[in-house]
This record gives sequence, structure tokens and C-alpha cells, in this order.
Amino acid sequence: MTDLIKLLPDHVASQIAAGEVIQRPASVVKELLDNAIDAGAKDIMLYVKDAGKSLIHLIDNGCGMGSIDARMCWERHATSKIAQTEDIFKINTMGFRGEALASIASVAQVEMKTQREEDELGTYILLEGSEIKKQEPIAAQVGTSISVKNLFYNIPARRNFLKSNPVEWKHIVEEYNRAAFSNPGIHFQLFHNDELQLEYPAADQKQRILSVFSDRNEDDLIEIDEQTSIIHVKGFIGKPNFAKRIRGEQYFFVNRRFFKDNYLNHAVNNAFEGTISKEQFPFYVIQIEIDPAQIDINVHPTKTEVKFEDERNVYQILRAVVRKALGSFIQNPDGGDFDDNRFIHLQLNPPTLSEVKPFMGGNATVSMPDWGGLKETYQHQRNQNSQQWEKLFQTNTSSISKPAQEVLIPAGEDVNDSRVFFQLNNQYIVTPIKSGLMLLSQQAAHERILYEKYLGALENSPIVSQQLLFPKVVNLPAGDEQILEEILPEMGALGFTVNVFGKNAFVINGLPAELHLENEQELLLEIIDTYRRNKQGELNKHKNVAKTLAKKAAIKAGTKLKVEEMNKLVDELFACSDPQFSPDGRPCVSKLTLQDLAKMF
Repeated sequence: MTDLIKLLPDHVASQIAAGEVIQRPASVVKELLDNAIDAGAKDIMLYVKDAGKSLIHLIDNGCGMGSIDARMCWERHATSKIAQTEDIFKINTMGFRGEALASIASVAQVEMKTQREEDELGTYILLEGSEIKKQEPIAAQVGTSISVKNLFYNIPARRNFLKSNPVEWKHIVEEYNRAAFSNPGIHFQLFHNDELQLEYPAADQKQRILSVFSDRNEDDLIEIDEQTSIIHVKGFIGKPNFAKRIRGEQYFFVNRRFFKDNYLNHAVNNAFEGTISKEQFPFYVIQIEIDPAQIDINVHPTKTEVKFEDERNVYQILRAVVRKALGSFIQNPDGGDFDDNRFIHLQLNPPTLSEVKPFMGGNATVSMPDWGGLKETYQHQRNQNSQQWEKLFQTNTSSISKPAQEVLIPAGEDVNDSRVFFQLNNQYIVTPIKSGLMLLSQQAAHERILYEKYLGALENSPIVSQQLLFPKVVNLPAGDEQILEEILPEMGALGFTVNVFGKNAFVINGLPAELHLENEQELLLEIIDTYRRNKQGELNKHKNVAKTLAKKAAIKAGTKLKVEEMNKLVDELFACSDPQFSPDGRPCVSKLTLQDLAKMF
């Protein structure tokens, strides 16, 4: 029998290593930015084409490299930052492992020009799939220029797994902003398809934050700066009234290196407790300075996780620092009320219950029913929907009769009497039925209603748009504007009139007639963020947009409803094609039978 275990060829081993480090174009951007920052660059220009799939070109004015270093940097495990094992535990630089450039070269076509200030000539190197095709002296500017072309050209399967250009571009912008936050003294420029998209002049930390988040001003930020025997915490947090319902504006840095840490994130959220709602996320850019020997930054291939030696004390210090800063600015410790009911699809002024019976149905995929013609169509709609009620709530007890018209009606009541509804914890709707109790999740139910309504609007009849007297301009973070442009036709069908108003800016001229909104920018950001995450699944575009908007527009748990609103919500739910589950697959309705109640006693 022949031997089965063999050493991998170098090019295969390099591509496997690249799989851990280079996952998408943004991974290349991160590694190139790290090296430029380590080289002492004060100006960094990044050119990207097709969201990095065709070209990633970084130019810096750092120290540059000599001809030997220019050749050696493309070898695996070649680095200037580690000489012995102990050096791993006192890293102060951004890149350090010596795998990044070798990994990039194994899955792309790369050109590099570099020159040191003391050299008369620089070095030009051309590589394809880890193989050096050309090396020659050239005249170049001091610093380094690296072009990465056709990422994953030699691994088509990996290339096919890349997302759409807007999604990949968004990841690039995130890496770019992280580098900009931790290095405010560097001038950054970012170009996409030959157009300047972002430029951050050298500034202090606060001005850099305001440059990145153009919708903020100085009064929105609270500075933190606390020196302890263990760590030095500094940076800025946002005031509670500027917290948002989407993640994405939370940044941790340790010794200028970005990292993610749910444990420390909990410390900040805990410090904000009582000032924001549980569904909101505070804004913060926090820098932690610590002895490198007290942390391990080599616990994850992409270096986005950090292990602290004394994690519990870091948690306590961070929470105390943030809470102290908040204490100086919060005027109302209990926080304000947050209006989740931005879309009022449950009409607040229908005819009184004495004039008409509870409405049960209509086509939930189109606009709201016509209350004027309710009396003529009511009986037909009621008969149709009672069949769905009976099917869902039929009991297994044969001794109990189940006439369709009595399924929802409490025992002993006539069908013409009003139904009984009450809210439990402003979260669930409860009503008696023949076989026990029906419990309905108001948020999941409303999501199902809106989802089918929006899907119907996208495929059949658009929702009417109400023009604003004063159009509103919103500024989006770089990367989000492409995703919004991608879904503008669908947004138009749902009643939004949104037009491009310059770089990263849009003007809202009209909104759905039923939309009551205080923060247009926050809603657009929520829609974009949810759409981007849904896009990674298998939903088609219409279903994705409908699901996204329904999730963000639905009434939330904790919203108090009137009796007529609960009545209408139940009726509209059972007019849907699938009333039992929300678009996310969560149950909308559950039943507590008389047998279940008997077992409790």
C-alpha cells in the first residue's frame, strides 16, 4: 500500500493560509493599511475599482524598502517585527505575523514600487500567484505603492463567494474608517472607480470623528479620558439621545488596533443603562492603552480579537469611566420615551364599534381597506375569514361544537357582541376563544401584515406617496449610498420618493401616506443595514425589501394599543395568506387550551 500523507506544494499551502487571512477585498485593504501605518506614512491614498475585485491600489509616503526587503516581504513568515518568541507578547505595530503580503500574492496579481529616501533608485516587483515574474530598479517616489489586481483570479470558487459590489464596498469603507479613527494624524483619501469618495485631513480625534460621521456635531460627543494603573481609557461617547437602533457605530481600539469584544461592549451598554432603551445601541469610539505584555493579539487570524490578561478589571474600569462621563451630562437619568410606532397602519379613527362590527379581512397585500364600503362587504369577508379562524383554533375535544362564527367569541356571547381583547405587558394580545385563550405577538403579527402588504405593493399596486412640504436631506455613510440606490425602485413602489442629492446625500421628497417619522436618516440606515444582512441569504429582491421594511415599520413590543387597534390587528392578521408565522419564521399566534389550563390546577 502506498504512503498517503504528503507535504503540500508551496503554492497550495500559501493559498490555504490565504484563506484564513484574505477573505474578501476588505481583508487586503486592512493588511495594506496596517503596513502603511507601520511604515510611518502621513499621507495614504487608496484607489479601488469594482469594490476591490478588479483593483486595490494603495500609495503611501512611508519609509519605503530597499531591494532586498522588497523581495523578502513576499515570502511566508518573513517579518521585520518579530525576532524571537518573546516579541510576540510585546507587539506595538499593526501588522506583524509576516503572512499578509504572501497570502495576497498567492491569490492575486500584484505590482509594487518602493523607494527609501536614502536610495537613488527604488524597486519594482511583479508577482502572479506567489511567483515573482519581474524585479528591476526604477525611479520612484519615497514610500510604497502596491497594486492588487484580480483578487482570487486563480481560485474561481472563492471569487464566486464574494458578495455584490455595494456589500463589498461597505466592508472596505469600514476597514478604512477603522484605520482613520485610530490614526487621526494621518491624511486619508479613498477613491472608488476614479472618484474621490472620502477624504479625512490630519486632525485631532474629535475632528476625525466628526469628519467620518458628518451627521454629528461637537455637542453630540462626550469626551472620556481616564488614566489608571492598569489601562488608559480615552475617546468619545455619544449622548444618549443620539443612540440608534442599529449597530455599527461602536469602535474599540487597543494600542491603536481595532478589535471586537462582546464582554467590553456589555460594559459600555451597562453604563448607559437607564438612559437609553434596550433596543438602542450607544455611539462610542474608545481607545485603550495598555502594556502589550498584558494582552494577546494573536488569537484570531484576522487580528480582530484581543485577549486581556486582567479582563474583569478592564471591564470594571471601562464601565466606571463611561458612567462617570455620562453623569456630567445626563439631565434626565431615566431617559425619555421612544416612539416605536413610526408607521401607523392601525387606523386610530375608524367608525365606532357601535356603527360597524369588527372588520375581518380584506386583501392585506394592498392598501388599507375602504371604511366607507365596509357595511356592504363585511358579511362576505367575515365568512371567508371565519374559516381560517376555525382551522387554526379547532379543538380536539369532540364534545365541543365548533360553529365557525363562534370560534373567537367568548362562551355565552352572541356573535353580534363585541369581542374581548386585552394587552399583556404591552407585548401580547389575549382574547378568549371556544377552546381556551388565543395569544398573539403584536410585533410578529404586524410584521406579517406589513410584509404581505408591501409584497403586494411591489408586485401589483404601488403605495401612494405623500409629498413633503419641506424636503429633507439625509447624509449616509460611504458605502451605504450604493445599497440605497440599488433598492430605490422598490422604495418608490412602497411610497418613498428619494432622489440623489450629491455625494452620499439624498433628498426625501415624499413618504408613504401612513408614515409618521421623526428621524428619516435613522430609518434609512436601518433599512439599508437589514437589507444588506438579508441579502446574504436566498431572498429575492422584492421579498428582501418587503421583509426589511416590514421589520423596521412594525409596532414593537412595549407599544400600548387601543382596543380597536388590537381588534383590527387580529382581523388583518387572519386575512394574510400565512397568519401563523412572521416573515422571519417566528410564531405570530399561540393557543392555551382549556385542557392546558386544567393541567395547571
